[in-house]
Amino acid sequence: MNSYDTTLTTHLLIVDDDQEIRVLLKRFLSKQGFRVSVAANSDEMQEILSKWKIDLVVLDRMLPGKDGLAICAELRDVSRVPVVMLTVLGEENDRIEGFKIGVDDYLAKPFNPHELLARVKAVLRRTHMAPPTGADSFGQVLEFGHWRLNIALRQLTSRSGTLVDLSTTEIDLLTILAERPGIVLSRDQLLDLSRGQVEIPFDRKIDMQVSRLRRKIEDDPKNPTLIQTVRGGGYRFAAEVSSIEKSIS
Repeated sequence: MNSYDTTLTTHLLIVDDDQEIRVLLKRFLSKQGFRVSVAANSDEMQEILSKWKIDLVVLDRMLPGKDGLAICAELRDVSRVPVVMLTVLGEENDRIEGFKIGVDDYLAKPFNPHELLARVKAVLRRTHMAPPTGADSFGQVLEFGHWRLNIALRQLTSRSGTLVDLSTTEIDLLTILAERPGIVLSRDQLLDLSRGQVEIPFDRKIDMQVSRLRRKIEDDPKNPTLIQTVRGGGYRFAAEVSSIEKSIS
């Protein structure tokens, strides 16, 4: 799916201890066509999550008791629901820590509700750009050409078992592409999809990253058959991809 339409079937959860913010955001986002629930703390959040299918969580970083980072870390143990975190902190290390544990995007307080709306829509678009197989990537192994990509172990091997030395950025880029075979991804989409998955953001020159990856996995990097360039569009993973599930001990 290349786009995401916001309708009343899209259920957002706002978690913030400030009642004024909860009321404001529920009113505003409901007018934009979302279904919205609100919670003041972790306990109320868990109660709502147990009753409803939530499509995205807007989570305050500075909550009393258990803070937003701890809540997100626990949430990631059981769910892949997207998280946009609200924070008054501007430290880069704090943002990096959040991305490591699975925060999809950040927005600093005070904020314009329209900016939050734009970020929510962007996160929904990229997180709903799911692989055609619909398979959960945890424990998944993708096979294409003469390669085997173990997503959980973050390893690429040849069919004969030879391990390929890929950098963190290269393995993430390959995973993003291989999970979406046949879908044209723009450079901006590749940057968006990398958010929260890598410890260090992609270099702005996506073309350079693709070129490096091609040199390691293409039989002829100058005439690539796996990662193809789409003029004016971006890149497409052109190989036929199959997936197998392996248990992880």
